[in-house]
Amino acid sequence: MSPPPSERRLPRREACELSMAGRLDGKVAIITGAASPRGMGFASAQLFTEQSAAVALTDVRGDDVKARAEELTRLGRRAIGLEHDVTSKPTWEDVLAGVVEVFGHVDVLVNNAGTAIHSPIEDIELETWNRQMAVNMTSVFLGSQVVVEQLRAQGRGGSIINISSGAGIIGVPGGSAYCASKGAVRLFTKALALELGHENIRVNSVHPGLIKTDMLLNAMSEHGDSDVMGDALKVPVPLGGRMGDPADVAEMVLFLATDEARYITGAEFVVDGGFTAA
Repeated sequence: MSPPPSERRLPRREACELSMAGRLDGKVAIITGAASPRGMGFASAQLFTEQSAAVALTDVRGDDVKARAEELTRLGRRAIGLEHDVTSKPTWEDVLAGVVEVFGHVDVLVNNAGTAIHSPIEDIELETWNRQMAVNMTSVFLGSQVVVEQLRAQGRGGSIINISSGAGIIGVPGGSAYCASKGAVRLFTKALALELGHENIRVNSVHPGLIKTDMLLNAMSEHGDSDVMGDALKVPVPLGGRMGDPADVAEMVLFLATDEARYITGAEFVVDGGFTAA
């Protein structure tokens, strides 16, 4: 009778080789919305490449995302930066083709690109609402649809990680459009996980809270003293009373990309210091 997993030990040489290889050795990932040096996308790309993955960083800001990729290649890591409109299916197809051409395959998709509207409902124009849904939700649909086709062709499963938000679980004053888009990501993730589980394609969502990204800091600067966001930002964070760091979210994204999470799908992972527990 074999010992339980907690009592098994790898031979020293095998354990050493696994450690040197990295937790994502041999895997290729696409991470959208990775142009900001203080964003969750770039933090994830840094961690993925540190753990031996090859990563395609994408963003609508082409020059910026290429600069982020160059930062990683200067460290000897495998990365490319691609300009990418996540609301366009043809652009998704071009990105996938480019990744496969350079790296040979793809194993992980991180749908991280997003934007936030904070405004009372009477001030939201239909065009603005549609843009919020396109960037935050339609992009997740398009990316998943295009990448799933590639994962099926490869026949060895994969991992799709959708970045939702704590605002996809609870309401935020002045955030009706944002909450609707992120709540949609949450349930889309669960439905897709049920659809793809038999093909060993895992689909999970990550729900960050108040994370010190450029997007949140800009929103705080614009709305922090107003009724639109003020009440939401005054809620204390139970874990240390502080905002999180993009690296805090990246650690969760990394876990879901590894084979350590091989039996996890259709789940939501909240990284918010207890913010949504209040």
